[in-house]
Amino acid sequence: MITIASLIVFLAFYTLYYTSKRAVLSYDLGFEKWMQKNPKQTKITGLFLLLSAYGFWLFSKSLGCGTLMFFIQLMAVGSLIVLLAPLKKINRSTLLIIFIIIALLEFYYA
Repeated sequence: MITIASLIVFLAFYTLYYTSKRAVLSYDLGFEKWMQKNPKQTKITGLFLLLSAYGFWLFSKSLGCGTLMFFIQLMAVGSLIVLLAPLKKINRSTLLIIFIIIALLEFYYA
């Protein structure tokens, strides 16, 4: 459940990052072009994803711990996206490998 919430936080911040006019954007994938061309729908989608990730954190943890963990994760993921996206270090294969390892560790230690 935590891995799903982490993935949703990443997707939410990434969609909101691509609606920024000051960010250095790259158009490697088709959905990134769509996000830049449709900023209003992308912002609504990003906010919906943030709310659903917060709901996942509240469902898996309590109110205080879920809120704290959500904001800690949002700050960590946000800073990594802002730093690594202009360097083009974020790609699909790297993210897939990272989230698979995290999910396996979560299921192993749960």
